[in-house]
Amino acid sequence: MIAAENRKQDNLMEKIVSLAKRRGFIYPGSEIYGGLKGTWDYGPLGSELKFNIKQEWWKAMVREREDVVGISASILMNPKVWEASGHTAGFTDPLVECKTCHQRFRADQEDIIKEHENQHKEKKEKTEWTEEKKFNLLVEAKIGVIEGEKNTTYLRGEITQGVHVNFKNVLNSSRLKIPFGIAQIGKAFRNEITPGNFTYRSIEFEQMELQYYIEPDENESMRQYEFWKNLRMDWYKKLGINPDNLRFREHTKDELVHYARAAWDIEYKTPFGWKECEGIHHRGDWDLSRHQQFSKEDMSYFDEAIKEKFIPWVIETSGGVDRAALFFLLDAYSEENDRVILKLHPKLAPYKVAVFPLLANKPQLVEKAREVYKMLKAGNFNVTWDDRGNIGKRYYSQDEIGTPYCVTVDFESLENDDVTVRDRDTAKQERVKIKKLKDCISNKLS
Repeated sequence: MIAAENRKQDNLMEKIVSLAKRRGFIYPGSEIYGGLKGTWDYGPLGSELKFNIKQEWWKAMVREREDVVGISASILMNPKVWEASGHTAGFTDPLVECKTCHQRFRADQEDIIKEHENQHKEKKEKTEWTEEKKFNLLVEAKIGVIEGEKNTTYLRGEITQGVHVNFKNVLNSSRLKIPFGIAQIGKAFRNEITPGNFTYRSIEFEQMELQYYIEPDENESMRQYEFWKNLRMDWYKKLGINPDNLRFREHTKDELVHYARAAWDIEYKTPFGWKECEGIHHRGDWDLSRHQQFSKEDMSYFDEAIKEKFIPWVIETSGGVDRAALFFLLDAYSEENDRVILKLHPKLAPYKVAVFPLLANKPQLVEKAREVYKMLKAGNFNVTWDDRGNIGKRYYSQDEIGTPYCVTVDFESLENDDVTVRDRDTAKQERVKIKKLKDCISNKLS
């Protein structure tokens, strides 16, 4: 029974990888040159999906709040930033190398190491490993105009520090008072030893984070921590993730970084196990204190109400855009008879509406359908046009990419000025007057 379930889960992952490439969600990076392990390119539909995820995150975390603003910090930063944050000294993974084939693996990934040993065993080869070493995950970059005199810096290993080094800039250029947050979405880079599980662990990835600054009070900090923890979990549920596939997991003492006062992950039940979707961390005053120490700049906050000066504590929510996209795809995938349906939440679906003429070889139907298409386009819906094959194949094609509604113009439309609106999840159809179509779609999407 367990083996059958494992095969089913492996098959789901294969189906998602296949669908992602075939329908234009995700391609292997630089594929025509053999690719580059741990890199991925997002196609037309994948770009829309990621954009929608980021829009929904920004809306929930910034636009709908009075106490959060956003920034977009540089990918390249002064190398001293990474000294202060502890990345140059401590941003490491344990590494071992196979002496037989010289492939390298993370020493703490026992299942992958066992699988590799079995591969050699099948070839009747003995497997020996090097001693465990520490491997720094920061990706180096060289900047300068003269070869041999270029300076070493790093592609940021996280987007977090770009917020903290701008804490005073944001404070001085706005009217914010503690508690307040700074949000950011952006690319980060890690020299992963063993990238894998499709886009889950990559060298280049996108993060969406909030750094929320609070007074250094234990009770207040834990109140805020619980608030943000639950808010982030609710976000995934509201966007359609099955609650049975989500859980909280507290970091064990040996996982907890030395400065963290609390750390919990929101995990998703993937075909390859429960995996981190987002982390919620109580960082204390570590970040601002370290930047004050290394930069010699005052990073404290003066509270006018109590006439006190202090280094704020930080509550962080840190999620991955790429991981979220993968989990939304996995959760949305379903099969009904011979039909594949990607039941993405309408707010995340790449296209909201598809418009068809019933027959592509009837000019009057095509002309009418084009009018409807242009009208919906002007209504700020992301609309696609499809006149290939028969109507049944078009429905199946749109179901597979997650389009919530299909609008068909038929001969009755020419007489009655109405269309057929089909629901993706139920396949039910209704007739709607064209003049009421925009309002009808808007109501369905809201």
